[in-house]
Amino acid sequence: MPTIECDADVARERLEAAGVDVSPGNTDHERWRATRGDAVAVAYDSKVVVQGGNPTDLTLLLREGGGRGHVYFDGASRGNPGPAAIGWAIVTSDGIVAEGSERIGETTNNRAEYEALIAALEAARSYGLAEADVRGDSQLVVKQVRGEWKTNDPGLRERRVKANELLMAFDRWTLEHVPREINERADNLANEALDDG
Repeated sequence: MPTIECDADVARERLEAAGVDVSPGNTDHERWRATRGDAVAVAYDSKVVVQGGNPTDLTLLLREGGGRGHVYFDGASRGNPGPAAIGWAIVTSDGIVAEGSERIGETTNNRAEYEALIAALEAARSYGLAEADVRGDSQLVVKQVRGEWKTNDPGLRERRVKANELLMAFDRWTLEHVPREINERADNLANEALDDG
């Protein structure tokens, strides 16, 4: 059970700002309780104890400064355009703390890559990361978002703007192109979502 030394009122505000429901404690010693996913946080005067099968559902939000993580993203399209899906994973010193995937209808591979990046960044913010090292195997998306390549397609331009807005919300971020082997988890998640559809 992780125990986080912190101001219980500040921690409560941080959780509520992230959309987590906070309720009164069950005993005289408990100041409040919060539940998110498979984690329950119980606040005392100067600490919060997190229980449950996946405590990182709450610990990243509770840590002062928000913590740092590696964020991996990948999009896949079969047919280009064709059925498409996205996958993403967030990795911290605790291991994989969150991941997701979903089908996104029919689109091109490049648009799927952008949608994966946006979903991954939104998830990283919702998990309370203050610093994000973002990695993907789409050289086009990475270089366009970093401003190294032009973005001629209006739909991709919109997504590039959205991705940059999300990146600027972090205290510190990097965005790097990596080989597919490094991005394997996000790639597998995107392809599994396509296979399951």
